Amino acid sequence: MGVFSKVHRYREAGQEANVNNVERFGTPAKSLFTSTKVLTLHHQINITDEYDNNIYHAWTKFPSLHDKTDVYDNNDRMIAHIEKKFFSLHERHYITMDDGLSFELSNELFHIIKDITNIVGLGWQLKGNILGLNFEIYDQNDDIIAVISQKMLSIHDKYCVDIYKPEYEKIIVAILITLQHMIRDRESASASSSSSSSSSSN
Repeated sequence: MGVFSKVHRYREAGQEANVNNVERFGTPAKSLFTSTKVLTLHHQINITDEYDNNIYHAWTKFPSLHDKTDVYDNNDRMIAHIEKKFFSLHERHYITMDDGLSFELSNELFHIIKDITNIVGLGWQLKGNILGLNFEIYDQNDDIIAVISQKMLSIHDKYCVDIYKPEYEKIIVAILITLQHMIRDRESASASSSSSSSSSSN
């Protein structure tokens, strides 16, 4: 479904790029795929290429109020550090790259269908379709940088990212990991809210 669907564009490694992405943006220069390791003390995300080779991995310190996460390449060299602002309506996350570049993801409020996250410090935007679980990263000129798609109903929380500007690969990976944490936090908050409402009604 992901190869042809306009709404849900996730695809597995080895499959062709989504035809709608290709029609809008062209063939991606590179694609990466993530899978979350379950039942571990530390939240771990593995990032692989089309051939299932490990390219990056991310570890989240546990317990951590600020959701501190480090991203490493396949030589175990840290490429990014991510921290969440604990109290923030805008779901702020701070990212510092290994070369000293720092930027912030700050979510705009009051969008019903489309999610818009400003990437402060880069002038980029992350625009999301919450229903279709698809997200697009645009630069300051509104040119496409990458397209991210999440697999529905996956215990391993899988994502695919089609990269159109490979010179920004490490930054894209850091944004991808941050996005996964943001979505996971929302799902946890939603589950807690539903649980509280159910308890109150009984």
